[in-house]
This record gives sequence, C-alpha cells and structure tokens, in this order.
Amino acid sequence: MSFRITGLCPQPFQHLFGLDNEALRERGAIRYVADREAQFPDRIEVRDAKIGEAVLLVNYTHQPADTPYRASHAIFVLEGAQVPYDRRDEVPDVLRRRVLSLRGFDASDMMVDGDVVDGTAFESEVERMFGNTSVAYIQAHYAKRGCYAARIDRA
Repeated sequence: MSFRITGLCPQPFQHLFGLDNEALRERGAIRYVADREAQFPDRIEVRDAKIGEAVLLVNYTHQPADTPYRASHAIFVLEGAQVPYDRRDEVPDVLRRRVLSLRGFDASDMMVDGDVVDGTAFESEVERMFGNTSVAYIQAHYAKRGCYAARIDRA
C-alpha cells in the first residue's frame, strides 16, 4: 500500500527564526545548537539536525481537532527550514532509526488504532493500519519522549 509522509509547514514557526534568546523565551521557545548526532529531530524537513545547526524547541498542537484527542507537545524545528518533507513510499532515516508510536485516526479525528513499533517495521505497520478503512491518517510520534514526528496519509 502506498503512503505519503509529510513534515510541518514552516510558516507557523517563521516568526521565531532569528530572534534572540530572550525574545524566544518570551514566546515560550528555546534555541539549541545540535552538539550530537541523532538528538535533535526536526519536524519540518523530517531529519536530524546536523552538528552546529540551530533548532527551536516549541510547543506544537499536533492534534488540533476538538475531540478528547486534542493534544500538543514539545517539538524541535530546524531554524530557517523552508521546505517541508513530502515524499511517497519513502521513510526518512529519522523515523527508521527510532522506536515509534503510530496512531491511526478516523475522519472525525478519533483514534481508532495505535501501536509501538521499531522504525524498521514502519511500512508493515502502516500497511496494517491502513488495512482498516476507518483509518483516515496516521500520526507518528517518537515513542521514548512522546513527541509528534510526522503525518502519514494514503497516497
């Protein structure tokens, strides 16, 4: 089964890019400079920040629907990122190398399925979830910290 993974649109975060640390704090954000590999996963380009790249830690409402599943959590966004990840049938390394919580939602934004999987089993779990016709889309979360990672749709 074909799927499409998309990162976040950068527009909601662009007003934060380039602000000094005090201005970021006033807006509830914190800048980090990646000092280790595979520790700062960006949600726009859906990749790990490279050493020396700046990321912003922000709170993001990843499930905005007015249901009991409405939710937000901390995420990293790559400062200055302009083009969101958007690929079909391609799993980025940042998802492949982590343990994921995959959550299937129906058209009313109610969770109807969920599982925790190793990223190496991504395709088989997405295929299983989309085998349920009531699953309209899937949200991937990084299982260890619970942070939103990316959205998966049928392609």
